[in-house]
Amino acid sequence: MEGEDPGGHVLTRLASTIARRAKERPEGSYTAKLLQRGVAKISQKVGEEAVEVVVAANSEDDDHLASETADLLYHLLVLLQARGVPLERVWSVLEERGK
Repeated sequence: MEGEDPGGHVLTRLASTIARRAKERPEGSYTAKLLQRGVAKISQKVGEEAVEVVVAANSEDDDHLASETADLLYHLLVLLQARGVPLERVWSVLEERGK
């Protein structure tokens, strides 16, 4: 596995940052702005990013695919925060499915 952060450590840290932005709502924060717009808008962004991942997957450009996947994961984490679903719950579901 590439990088120094195996597993979901990067996602866990990002989810923590998103939670802080949700609480503090710093001015100029894209995350805070998204959260303020609500679940429907965040869901729309998740859909848009998912389509971009599909397009990138068919482009044969691995860097583009990685970038679009990162965007999708970020927006999914924002959606989880907006719905009050902790990332640990997702980890539990994945763990159960892996049995």
